[in-house]
Amino acid sequence: MYGIILAGGSGSRLWPLSRELYPKQLQPLDLNSDKSLLQSTFEHLETCCENIVSMTNTKHSANVRVQLSKLVQNPIILSEPVAKNTAPAIILASKYIMQKTNSDPIIIAIPSDLLIKDNNKFLSSIKKGERLAEEGFIVTFGIRPNYPETGFGYIKAENEKVLQFVEKPDSQTAQKYLNDGNYFWNSGIFMFKASVLFDEVSKYAPEISKLSEKFNFTNSDEIPFIEFDKMPNISIDYAIMEKSKNLALVELESDWKDLGSWQSIYDISPKDNKGNVFIGHVLDNGSKNSFVYSSSKLVATIGLEDTVIVETEDAILACKKDRTQDVKQIYETLKQQNDDTHLVHKTVYRPWGFYTVIAQGEGFLTKLIHVNQGQKLSVQSHNFRSEHWVVLSGRAKVILEGKEVVLTPGHSVDIPLKAIHSLQNPYNEDLEIIEVQKGSPLIEEDIVRYEDMYGRV
Repeated sequence: MYGIILAGGSGSRLWPLSRELYPKQLQPLDLNSDKSLLQSTFEHLETCCENIVSMTNTKHSANVRVQLSKLVQNPIILSEPVAKNTAPAIILASKYIMQKTNSDPIIIAIPSDLLIKDNNKFLSSIKKGERLAEEGFIVTFGIRPNYPETGFGYIKAENEKVLQFVEKPDSQTAQKYLNDGNYFWNSGIFMFKASVLFDEVSKYAPEISKLSEKFNFTNSDEIPFIEFDKMPNISIDYAIMEKSKNLALVELESDWKDLGSWQSIYDISPKDNKGNVFIGHVLDNGSKNSFVYSSSKLVATIGLEDTVIVETEDAILACKKDRTQDVKQIYETLKQQNDDTHLVHKTVYRPWGFYTVIAQGEGFLTKLIHVNQGQKLSVQSHNFRSEHWVVLSGRAKVILEGKEVVLTPGHSVDIPLKAIHSLQNPYNEDLEIIEVQKGSPLIEEDIVRYEDMYGRV
């Protein structure tokens, strides 16, 4: 069996912690683990799959590669040049597997943001699905609901036969589904023989089928933008699953949590004797059944009930706990307004470490840059800005126009406009510097890369 991890989402319902350039799947949202959701998902699939393909977006691929490289040598990563939802992602990843293996394998496709802890029961369910996939079914994995959730899609099934896919219901309809007993939450996990998937694609999504013929992975792992941009933006549910007559459902026996909202993070977190979850620097008086997350500041709360508060360096979310599904609307509004608060944190994570914007104004921008030990930034130049670096801690190996210099705390260097340079930390301690940029415009896109250990050239 082969695995596909879908790791390209933006996690908009977990704003302001999840941002477009550092989404939830790259973060350790399970408080009992230091692994990201992506890493945990990979470890689950490793127990049942011969090989795993991670499908992500180009803007996340470097971080995905760094995280998975901690678990396996040379992880297989396909990068979508633009987000087109799950149907194109699953179909192209499946074609990649077929062409690279020259076979017709069983494939399981799974989102990267699920929390599953009972791996033995998970494997038991996968084995049941594998039997049905061998028989020629596309297998869905359903979760038996224990409350009337309105944030999930549902699947109606009897005796493993799928009767209907239904959209996210209102609360009254969700209660009817719960009472019926034949409706399951849609886990977003699918299993199929590759040839069966492509037969269904040709029947129900002929446009995708025709476009997919133009992709050839025999000699390359690249997904060309020009061809991929022609793909429709559509989920696998809409494109195939809601139309196919060749579906079977296996009830997922293991614990399962879709960490897609602050309500779901609250549900999995340890609570005090009043039902509260407090993370970070929180001072409370008399609150009940509330979730408060502080990333950088003291958050003081009094008498809250069923409330969610999330504080990050540059944004605060406050809402009723039963309205956390609506956070996506805030995210989309910020996106429409071109407000960068949907896009990045003040602290931005990179494969080599992170940087935090300290101050900015007309013609200048100041950052604290943290480079992890053994890492280095790309060899690069800038067309619109000069830079001044001051070492705070650690040692900085600086390459400037072909010359090398090592700087220690208190020492500095000027990087002129258009000079080819690199900041490196080959030492056994972390490096921190202050960077002052001068110029206009001061944007992250003003980077011309010549060499890069993370494949971003």
